[in-house]
Amino acid sequence: MKKRLQELPKLAQEAKKENEKYFARLKKRTPKRLDYLMQELHDKEFEKTDCLTCGNCCKTTSPIFTDTDVERIAKHLKMKVAAFEDQYLRRDEDDFKVLKSSPCSFLDLSDNTCFIYKVRPKACAEYPHTNRKKFIGITDLTIANTAICPAAYNIVENLKEVLPLEGNKKVRRK
Repeated sequence: MKKRLQELPKLAQEAKKENEKYFARLKKRTPKRLDYLMQELHDKEFEKTDCLTCGNCCKTTSPIFTDTDVERIAKHLKMKVAAFEDQYLRRDEDDFKVLKSSPCSFLDLSDNTCFIYKVRPKACAEYPHTNRKKFIGITDLTIANTAICPAAYNIVENLKEVLPLEGNKKVRRK
């Protein structure tokens, strides 16, 4: 897994332009079954992917914490919301609440488990978002996630195989 994680940013960068073009074309003619297809690809990938062998998302990025997330986690930790925010969170350049540091403060680096797994932020529970409804609306996020999450990378590559998009070819008629 270590080797795969080292190669992943380069692989994702090499595929980035292709993925951007692919998703731009897909947005123009989005199949009605896209969300179902993404759910199938997501499920198939996560049958063979164990996030605990990776944990790269928790080691390198921060989820966005909603007010509901903050309240739930603070209560779980028996902290006041303000104290939780002061200790763990900051506002990013888009004014979202995110972790002050990485790796995630709640990640056990010895086995990649999460101390707050049962009450984790919604963004963590849904990561890498490849099975989200209205998937076509988050393709930019998905492309970014391919550099972080091996499963997201594989899902996008598999999508391009099972739903190839080619430019409009003129058909010669006799």
